[in-house]
Amino acid sequence: MKVVILAGGYGTRIGEETIVKPKPMLEIGGKPILWHIMKIFSTYKINEFIICCGYKGNLIKKYFNEFNSESWDVKTVDTGLDTMTGGRIKKIQNIIENNTFCLTYGDDLKKINIKQLINFHEQKNKMVTMTVTQPKPRFGIVKIKKDQVVEINEKSIKDEKWINGGYFVLEPNIFDFIKGDDSIWENESLKKLSKSGQVSAFKYYNEYVPMDTKYDKMYLEELWGTKKAYWKIWD
Repeated sequence: MKVVILAGGYGTRIGEETIVKPKPMLEIGGKPILWHIMKIFSTYKINEFIICCGYKGNLIKKYFNEFNSESWDVKTVDTGLDTMTGGRIKKIQNIIENNTFCLTYGDDLKKINIKQLINFHEQKNKMVTMTVTQPKPRFGIVKIKKDQVVEINEKSIKDEKWINGGYFVLEPNIFDFIKGDDSIWENESLKKLSKSGQVSAFKYYNEYVPMDTKYDKMYLEELWGTKKAYWKIWD
């Protein structure tokens, strides 16, 4: 099975580092975050990767041409600078052909059991299996009565909504639900597929730290440096 990784965005929210390199090439423990994601899949003997490049994609291509010491089959595809997520997926249709494939984002570190994810997908027999997760609660809940605070409660993770967890298993007919370069996978294609009853939800309960800011990156570096990297499932 092939893994498609969306790695073409600008990643501007994380700060100055993305001026010189694309976000998936930011390093944790001396290795690009993209490498960490690929190690998760390769732990489950999935070693074929299609990287959908865009912003500074030449640096991703150069890295895997020069430093790919793993036994991986890596294809880097220029999917355009400003192509939307759905459009990037559409551009690699000819490589996927008529096969089931995995999809994820180039900045998403989760301790996903890929074998369980694929088995779940096969059991549900839908076009899409989407990993879903509940973010850590950020704020407490304040109850007010007549301008007076009468109760303060810490918010539980159970109070949070399920959100897109970023790891998918897809059937090739999902390409029929993507129009072109301007199609957004999350807002258009997935909505259509879910309305058609074709999206199953694989629940992820383990730890997850998004890498949206430089502080997130610093925290992930700290986890790696103290051997507490929750996503490191390889030896």
